[in-house]
Amino acid sequence: MTQALGRGMRDEIEPYADEIGNFLVRLQRVRERTIAHAKSTDGIDPAAYGCLFRLLKDGPMRSGALAESMYTDPSTVSRQVAQLVERGHVQRQADPTDGRASVLAVTESGRAAAGRIRALRNERLGMMLGEWSIEDLQDFARLMDRFVTDYERMRPLFSPERSLRSESDAERSLRSESDAERSLRSENEAERSLPSDSGSERDVR
Repeated sequence: MTQALGRGMRDEIEPYADEIGNFLVRLQRVRERTIAHAKSTDGIDPAAYGCLFRLLKDGPMRSGALAESMYTDPSTVSRQVAQLVERGHVQRQADPTDGRASVLAVTESGRAAAGRIRALRNERLGMMLGEWSIEDLQDFARLMDRFVTDYERMRPLFSPERSLRSESDAERSLRSESDAERSLRSENEAERSLPSDSGSERDVR
């Protein structure tokens, strides 16, 4: 997409790209502090719940396939899955297509935990967005969906080989996707598969 734009168009977009990039840096810093607090109080890496939501959305799969879908390395996913298995949220089952291998599947405990996490997340977002008009919420949801979709589509172009030698914090934020961002995206994608639950969950976000 960038290559197709003329230099004049890039100059026109640059101020907005810089401003949006700085907003993303601010958001990422807040999320990192929140996640660090959640990990110290809950005892489980909040990014592990991204694996839980991904399994809810796509169904049982092998650990390698899960790592690929989460845009992360197998060792990271293995560590996160181990925490979920220990909590009883995920279990290993024999792969129906290959008895020598195993797949990861969400348990009823995991489904219930995901429902509570979703309810807590929506409650907090509802408090934050309570004074927004319906029109603003609709516009924001539409543009956010477009932004994330385009980001995922362009992600292969954001590889290190294509990076400039000198990058600002905002540019690095746009190019790199943290575990927290992947977790949030997986939660949103799995939303329709979750049960309604008005219960509470520890501060995992």
